[in-house]
Amino acid sequence: MTQPALDLAAVSKSFDGFPALAGASFSVAAGEVHALLGENGAGKSSLMNVAAGLYRPDSGVIRVDGREVAIDGPVAAKRLGIGMVHQHYKLVKAFSAVENILLACGKGRFAGAAAVEQAIRRQAEAIGFQVDLRRPVGALSVAEQQRVEILKVLVEGARILILDEPSAVLTDKEAEALLGMMRQLAAQGAAVVLVTHKLGEVKRFADRVTVMRGGRTIATADPKARTVAELTSMIVGELVAEKRHPARDVGEPILTLEGVAGCRADGHRVLADASFALRRGEIYGIAGVGGNGQTELAEILMGVRKPVQGRIAIDGTGDVTHDGASRRRDLGLASIPADRQTYGLAGELSVADNYAVQAVRSGGLGGWMRVDGRAAQAQAATAVSAFEVQGVRGLRQKASLLSGGNAQKLVIAREFASQPRIVVAHSPSRGLDMRAAGAVHRRLREARDAGAGVLLISEDLDEVMLLSDRIGVMSGGRIVREFDTPADRQAIGTAMVHHG
Repeated sequence: MTQPALDLAAVSKSFDGFPALAGASFSVAAGEVHALLGENGAGKSSLMNVAAGLYRPDSGVIRVDGREVAIDGPVAAKRLGIGMVHQHYKLVKAFSAVENILLACGKGRFAGAAAVEQAIRRQAEAIGFQVDLRRPVGALSVAEQQRVEILKVLVEGARILILDEPSAVLTDKEAEALLGMMRQLAAQGAAVVLVTHKLGEVKRFADRVTVMRGGRTIATADPKARTVAELTSMIVGELVAEKRHPARDVGEPILTLEGVAGCRADGHRVLADASFALRRGEIYGIAGVGGNGQTELAEILMGVRKPVQGRIAIDGTGDVTHDGASRRRDLGLASIPADRQTYGLAGELSVADNYAVQAVRSGGLGGWMRVDGRAAQAQAATAVSAFEVQGVRGLRQKASLLSGGNAQKLVIAREFASQPRIVVAHSPSRGLDMRAAGAVHRRLREARDAGAGVLLISEDLDEVMLLSDRIGVMSGGRIVREFDTPADRQAIGTAMVHHG
């Protein structure tokens, strides 16, 4: 291999005495795509955050083009040609895509917003992305926000690109275009780091793969010389592949939508006419390309966005169309939002506080004015153990320090504590490794088998097909087709792309 463009050697980093990295090493050369694999919490993102200047290592050496450097912040990393697309977005939601990228580029690179917009459009066209560049990013779907982040790094002109789960919210076609573009950039001399959990991507697009476990580098190999089973074993040891588990006892509809429509924050209607019924004891999966109303549907059902027309009914209680989140939670609706760090958890609060908030609200811990702290700690400890939330060094630890998979487990533990009648799960395994995703899937099936109706909204078609008992395809803000499972993947894909 030629001299590495980026070389991280014997890097260690601890948080509150807990080692996140323990002598980890990684290198990527110009002209290659190097994949970085490992379970959630293995240290992948921490190591890349050191390279991007977000974390300062406690020890270790960083070299760029063979020269030892000190990266004391993101600006220093950018000057060295290092750009990172983060799993959790670094965007100002009130700003448009153009304004966000202009803010990131700083003065001097472009002569105003018009030049930035022109550069973004060139990159977007090359990758095949469709993004409304002038709309506030807070009004974009999760998938569209991810595209803005990817475009931002490309427009900045980084020659060492670090992509943390870049395809987690992309369709197969979009992921193919993006990763093909990464290969083209590598061929032109860029060094590309691909942090991913998708072994198919690694096999197809990576020149090398490095595996991390417990903050350490385990091995570096040629992915094309390793089978998927071998790579899986390197990551987590032996792991039994998930299988479909069909519903056993499906009942009557528990949640019904009739002609529900909704608008984005800018007033544009994206949810046009959503109609379907969710039954007790089933998982109803909604598949579709991002930006077709899925985010608005989830927010309307959670009670955080008002519909502009239509009717929502929960069996046994009647019309809840205009009821807010609090009322719907009282009626047994639990929610797992797509953006768990923003909407699922309060990162600056402790693990115990995040778990206890629902019980405090319902009066189970004595109410807001006089909370039973000991009971809250005990309940949180029980939930952390039962739901296998790893990386908790103490219940007073900030929730923001949990890895993605463990943060999701904490959200699910809290939401399922009251045995919900309805579960709205929006992209519940986005960005999670195989083991963590499997744990989330198991919990959703357990809720279904206990009699709840589970609505799964996901842009990961494999996840929808694995878990769902019925599948609705959303396109143009409406359900255009429904399928009983097992269903034909090509037929679902055709309905997604060709609007029914």
